[in-house]
Parts: sequence; C-alpha cells; structure tokens
Amino acid sequence: MDVLDRLIEILSGERGERPPRLLSEEDKAAYFRALCNVRSPEPVSKEFLRLQDRYLSALAEKRGSVDAAGLEYDRGTALWRGDITRLKADAIVNACNPALLGCFCPLHNCIDNAIHSFAGVQVRLDCAAMMKGGEEPNGRVKVTAAYNLPSKYVFHTVGPVVSGAVTEKDENDLRSCYLSCLREADGRGLATLAFCCISTGVYGYPKEDACRLAVRTVREYLADAKSGLKVIFDVFDDEDERLYERELEIRD
Repeated sequence: MDVLDRLIEILSGERGERPPRLLSEEDKAAYFRALCNVRSPEPVSKEFLRLQDRYLSALAEKRGSVDAAGLEYDRGTALWRGDITRLKADAIVNACNPALLGCFCPLHNCIDNAIHSFAGVQVRLDCAAMMKGGEEPNGRVKVTAAYNLPSKYVFHTVGPVVSGAVTEKDENDLRSCYLSCLREADGRGLATLAFCCISTGVYGYPKEDACRLAVRTVREYLADAKSGLKVIFDVFDDEDERLYERELEIRD
C-alpha cells in the first residue's frame, strides 16, 4: 500500500467509512485533501503524521518554491504573483476566520484552505490548542509553525467583513491586521514577511481601498520603525496585480 492510500485509509477509518476504490492518483490527492479539510482538530496518530509529512514534503518539492530573499525590493517592499504556499519566506500571512481552525469546505479555493492543506493537520491542531473554542478578534495575530510549507511560520489574522460602505472601524481593523503582523515579525527578528490580500475575497473589502491601505500602512511602518524587514505583497490574479503595481508605482 502506498503512502497516499494508507493516509486515506486512516482518515476514512476515523469516519467509520471504507476508502473508495479505483481512484486515479489525481483523485486520491483531492480525496485526501478533502478528508483533511473536514477533519476536526482531534489527536492524530504518529503513523499518520509521519506519512502525511512524507507525502506533503514530497509534494512541496514537486511544486517547487520561490525564495523571498531573491525578489526585487523597493523601499522594503516587493510584489509577487503566485501561490503563497510556494513562497519561501520567514512568515506568510493567512487571512482566516475568527475560529482560526481553517476552512472546512472540501477543496475550497481560498488561502485558508490552501495553507492548512499544504502545511498539514498540525496547523489546525495548534490553532485549536491556542483558541480553546473561542474566537479571535479582528486585527490581531496568532502564530503557528508552517510545518510542510517552505516558509517558517504562518501568521493568522482575522480581517473585517464589509457589507456595504467601508466604515472607519473596518479601516482600523484592516490596518491593525497589517500592523500586528509587522510588529510580530520584527519582534521575532524575521527577515521576510509575505502578505496576502486580507479581507478582499468573500469578506468583501473593496480591493482598491484595501490595496491602498495595505501599501500605505506597510511603508509607513517600515519607515517609522526603521525596520529592515522585507515585505512581500502576494497577489493571485490580474486585477490585484494591476492594483498593486499602480499603488507601488512599479513600471515596466
């Protein structure tokens, strides 16, 4: 039995189910990820962790990584378009929900799902241990190891949910997300920190407004704190890339 088959067998057994038969390798990978997505943060066997880490580390090597130290920086910031789970930075920022337990929707295309899926179930277990069933307020940061990701740490922060016009509280909460992460990174002596576009997905913060606030907040912090931290703005689509290029005054 190969590693992926055994992982699926273990997780299916937890659910009192038999693993499906005759799946392609692609379907096995998707099925394993889905099972991890819906798994509650309960203790897991040493065998599972050993096999999961073996599988995810091999997957990470196959997917490849991009070294944040090799990007081009201007005034301490850089723009990079790609999957943040492939970025080798000291820390990457996860825009998460208040429970901090990740996305339980199988195979959902959100950053919270991707980070938990490629890092491993340890992230959900660590978050559950920190939260103890509570909810994280907007604008703060909790830190876990990144486990099977190329980065060292994951910074988990909860941004505001915007319905209608952006309020002063929304702006303050989003600004606090960036400042909390920046201060945490400097406090830990980190060299590189990668931000996703916090709150601009299903949380509804207007992208242009969020981009403007993010760039201004980060650059003002780096200047005022005389910080040597290198900050990456990670984007994933054409619209976000254009917004950040314009705000960062990037020219071809």
